[in-house]
Amino acid sequence: MPPRSDLSDPLSRTGPGAGQRVSTLLAAAQRHLRVAPVAESGGAVTRSHLDDGRCVGWYAPPVPGWRVAIDAERADAPLPAALVRRFGATDFWGRWTRVECLSKLADVPVATWWHRHGLEVPPGTAWLWRTLPLADLVVTVAFTPAGRKSCTVPDVAVCGTG
Repeated sequence: MPPRSDLSDPLSRTGPGAGQRVSTLLAAAQRHLRVAPVAESGGAVTRSHLDDGRCVGWYAPPVPGWRVAIDAERADAPLPAALVRRFGATDFWGRWTRVECLSKLADVPVATWWHRHGLEVPPGTAWLWRTLPLADLVVTVAFTPAGRKSCTVPDVAVCGTG
């Protein structure tokens, strides 16, 4: 199991209550992500489609009792001017992919998330996630216990900046 707080990697910190298997998968996330054409990514547990026709798939074994979501964006993609004016440019794609994943897991439209939280993760968030570079991409992988959709539960499992 990764250390409770891995300060050398500020994008992925695990804390009390984190599922050991999920924490292990997140620590090794790069091994479980593949970039391929859509036609070759059918075996993925979940996928994120890119604007250039590629697909990022999560190929780790499912974790019983947990849901997973991923989102990916090209790191060099132009930043949407209207959203940058509203939320700022600092680590835009990292924050964007994180919010996309968390809104998927919460079953909340991303526009609703923006109105409530901007591109930030609210305090008290119980999801586990990791945001990382992968080739020319920024990718976030996030997990939540099955059945939990609330984004404001008190037992913080993972928090991260970046």
